[in-house]
Amino acid sequence: MAEDLLIDRTLSKAQQYQALLPQIEALTTGETDLVANLANTMAALREAFNFFWVGAYLVKNDELVLGPFQGPVACTRIRRGKGVCGSSWAEARTLLVPDVEQFPGHIACSSASRSEIVVPVLKEGTVVMVLDVDSDQLDDFDETDQQYLEELARLMARWF
Repeated sequence: MAEDLLIDRTLSKAQQYQALLPQIEALTTGETDLVANLANTMAALREAFNFFWVGAYLVKNDELVLGPFQGPVACTRIRRGKGVCGSSWAEARTLLVPDVEQFPGHIACSSASRSEIVVPVLKEGTVVMVLDVDSDQLDDFDETDQQYLEELARLMARWF
C-alpha cells in the first residue's frame, strides 16, 4: 500500500506542522515496530520541511545510538552530556541552538550543519531517545518548531 503525505507549502510553518502531525499519527497507528515508525516519521519530517538532517538517537547502554534518519551520514554514538544531543538527553529538555559553532562542546557530525534543535522523548519521565533536526542555515529553528516537535515527541513516546 502506498503512503502519501499531503503537504501544502503555501501554509505557514505552524499550519504545516498542524497538517503533518495527524498524518504521522495516522501513518504510525497500528504499527508496533519502533524502527518502522521512526523511519517513516523521519522521512515525513524531511519531506514536509526539507530539513538538512533529521533523525533519532536512541538511549542504549548509557549512550545515544543512531537510529533511523534522513540526510547525510551521521555520528553513530554520542555520550551523555556531549554535544547538543547528549546535553538535551542529560538535561531532559529541548535545546534550540541558532549557531552550533557557539555551542560549547558541539559535535560536528557534518561540517555543513549550522543550527540545530534537539527534543527529548520521555517515557515515564525518562529520556528514551532524542529527536535531532539540523539545518545548513543559521538560526533556522524557532519556538514554532519547538512547540510542534515537542508535540511529536509526546506521540513518539507511545511507541516505546
